[in-house]
Amino acid sequence: MEIKYFIGPMSKNVVDSILEFQRLYSKKVGIIPSRRQVDYSGGYANHWSTKELSEYSNELTIMRDHGGPGQGSEEDDGYLSLKYDCKYFDYIHIDPWKKYPSFDKGSKWTLEMIEFCLYQNSEIKFEVGTEEAIRRFEAKELEKLLRFLKLNLSKKAFLQIKYLVIQSGTSLSSNQNTGNFDLKRLSHMIEVAKKNGLKSKEHNGDYIPEELIKLKMSKGLDSINIAPEFGLIETQTYLKQINNKKSLFDRYWELCYNSKKWVKWVGKDFDPKQQKENLIKICGHYVLSDNQFINDIKSQFEGIDKLIKKNIMDKLISLHKIL
Repeated sequence: MEIKYFIGPMSKNVVDSILEFQRLYSKKVGIIPSRRQVDYSGGYANHWSTKELSEYSNELTIMRDHGGPGQGSEEDDGYLSLKYDCKYFDYIHIDPWKKYPSFDKGSKWTLEMIEFCLYQNSEIKFEVGTEEAIRRFEAKELEKLLRFLKLNLSKKAFLQIKYLVIQSGTSLSSNQNTGNFDLKRLSHMIEVAKKNGLKSKEHNGDYIPEELIKLKMSKGLDSINIAPEFGLIETQTYLKQINNKKSLFDRYWELCYNSKKWVKWVGKDFDPKQQKENLIKICGHYVLSDNQFINDIKSQFEGIDKLIKKNIMDKLISLHKIL
């Protein structure tokens, strides 16, 4: 059964909802933990380590999202993280492009990381390429990258690459998809993937009208990543419950503001003290597992997990109805 949606495990509620959805509807859904969410030493998503998430979510297909240098909470070359990924995950998205955006260096790092991973686990599978927000690719460059990998890997090793990240105009900022959809670009990149026996996958599929997702998939897109949008569903559920309780609202804002996790998602003109609700919507999911949030806010709303899971489940059902 093909996986059409890969979802970011933004919280335990998101993972629980995906597990329940898969059991109820017999449709496969993948999860795509980033290194900041889940890594060998833990992360902000339920404080799970790589091993712990794997054990908790053993019914799900797990693909490391953005595995590589400069993608963790601290600066590193990414190899220790990859070692754990090879042991516990099904797929690894090989992504050196944030730190090495030049084609030659990025290609070389992609090759070396694939070889390292296959030495750890000869059955591990891969995704290559990256999203437009990290480095813009043209179809010809993707073709060139795949030629380079095919030339320098054994036939068996190249066949372990299963997904190619394609770009048709997606980008995230302040809970909006600010990309400009390009149908011609989508078609060209899907053609590159198919020609090389790979599945096409687009990142940053958040906040896109479902009709546009339907169009992309009708044109041959195999699957799509969605992450912050599911975090926002949980955050908005809390905000609705908080309503006019100013002390709780201010405390939620304070925890988000102090985390600094919102900075990467906003522009220079963003004023966190004038746009408090927007800051919470951008950053709220990062603090859900913090003890201060649990003690000061979550404890005020008995049974809120059940409501959150219902809202997440509704979104999963809606996404699959359009297929």
